[in-house]
Amino acid sequence: MPDELVNVRYMVDDVENAVGFYTTHFGFTLRTSAAPAFADVVRGNLRLLLSGPASSAGRPMPDGRTPQPGGWNRIHFIVEDIAAEVERLRAAGLTFRNDIVSGPGGRQILLEDPAGNPIELFQPAGR
Repeated sequence: MPDELVNVRYMVDDVENAVGFYTTHFGFTLRTSAAPAFADVVRGNLRLLLSGPASSAGRPMPDGRTPQPGGWNRIHFIVEDIAAEVERLRAAGLTFRNDIVSGPGGRQILLEDPAGNPIELFQPAGR
């Protein structure tokens, strides 16, 4: 279905802060908000579910582990000019995990949202 949304859930510490981050820096729009527990933002066909500690997704597992932000799974944004994007985002005070690295498919870098969830910027080779 061409109009179907792809849903990705990120655990965050502060839902309102996460909404501001994604709408300000990455062009998402707020879809719904039940802050401080939950909100979802949309960019194109991507629906990012932002779940705070008070959300049902934040409840402890039967073994006692609590879902936490961070990790290494990530959303992946293709960009036309990675150096310009990095400069723009560094100027806005965003936190990067590494510097731009190059591989056979292109160049990439990881940055973090306010809760520590990773975002990959990727410029395909030849762009």
